Amino acid sequence: MRLGVTMFATDRSMPVAELARAAEERGFASLYLPEHTHIPVSRRTAPAAGQAVLPEEYGRTLDPLVALAHAAAVTGRIALGTGIMLAAQREPIVTAKAVATLDHLSGGRVVLGVGFGWNVEEIEDHGVAYGSRRDVAREHILAMKTLWSEEEAGFTGGHVSFEPSWSWPKPVSGPPVYVGGAAGPKLFAHVAEYADGWMPIGGKGVRAALPVLREACEKAGREMAEVIPFGTLPSEEKLDYYAGMGIEEVVLSLPSAPAGQVLAALDGYVGFLT
Repeated sequence: MRLGVTMFATDRSMPVAELARAAEERGFASLYLPEHTHIPVSRRTAPAAGQAVLPEEYGRTLDPLVALAHAAAVTGRIALGTGIMLAAQREPIVTAKAVATLDHLSGGRVVLGVGFGWNVEEIEDHGVAYGSRRDVAREHILAMKTLWSEEEAGFTGGHVSFEPSWSWPKPVSGPPVYVGGAAGPKLFAHVAEYADGWMPIGGKGVRAALPVLREACEKAGREMAEVIPFGTLPSEEKLDYYAGMGIEEVVLSLPSAPAGQVLAALDGYVGFLT
């Protein structure tokens, strides 16, 4: 089983390049960074994880593509992932170019974890109605995949349209796309249509969800999607449980903290690599 790590990278946490190098040296397979473009101070939306107060790192998050480019420059093997990118909040033509450029420069190491978002104010500030965010994200991802795969790429949709165009570089790796979010028929319909897999946050309830995901993939006429439990706090029992389900990668949670604290946690996870 491959093990990756994720951290809320901020202006106060361990520098991303140092973390990427340390994770690669220790044998971890991937590094994922989350995204929040901004956090409105009104706080109309309660924290998604149920905290009484939203942790400070949500408002201090680095741009994941810029930070991963920094990581790519000092590593040679580790996969570089967004976990997750808020696809409805990103202009797709510019984002497709940025992702393809990062994948080209890193030698095909990009993995695109995407999601729909939970913060109503944040989403609305991007001109996206909260209720339409899934449809907008879907079209943005489909448009980006068109730009990545076709020499003359055009797209016509309800939320994004552009005429046949040239856009290079093309990604080396695809890149693979994974959708994050809670299990359910709506989310799995998105996974089955345009993604390579599902990223359940924390991994709770994965076994019960697998038949529903498999059914959605069968209806779409495709193979079973990959499942990558994300932001997991590991134990031998938990990792054995995932391995028994055929899961091939798990992403472990690191604290958003200075280097000493992050490296201590990273070293604590090394024993799970064997």
